[in-house]
Amino acid sequence: MSNSRIFDSAKFFQSTDGEPIRSVVTESPDTVVVAWYINPNQEIAPHLHPHGQDTWTILQGRGKYYLDQQGNTEAIAAGDIVIAPKGFVHGVLNDGEEPLVFISTVSPATAGYQPVLLST
Repeated sequence: MSNSRIFDSAKFFQSTDGEPIRSVVTESPDTVVVAWYINPNQEIAPHLHPHGQDTWTILQGRGKYYLDQQGNTEAIAAGDIVIAPKGFVHGVLNDGEEPLVFISTVSPATAGYQPVLLST
């Protein structure tokens, strides 16, 4: 973990034409903080964390947030805080016209990652 306790999140957001880039802001055994910058029509594929929670703070944009393996979604937008408890499917498709920008906090750092294939 960094000795710093204050971070300028803008320094971590990275735009790309391919898949969104996961930019780690800071990491400790307790938590991983990640900056996401998702261009229109880009997606974080549905997945789950079998051993922890993922909390998103949406700073800019909007998207369709995956709720389950059946592909059900709910709209999210700037100002929302979105929580995926341990083992819950989540991911997002940026269906807006501007970047979707948010901070993800996964805890604990050993939450794991498991891709989920939609059954739609």
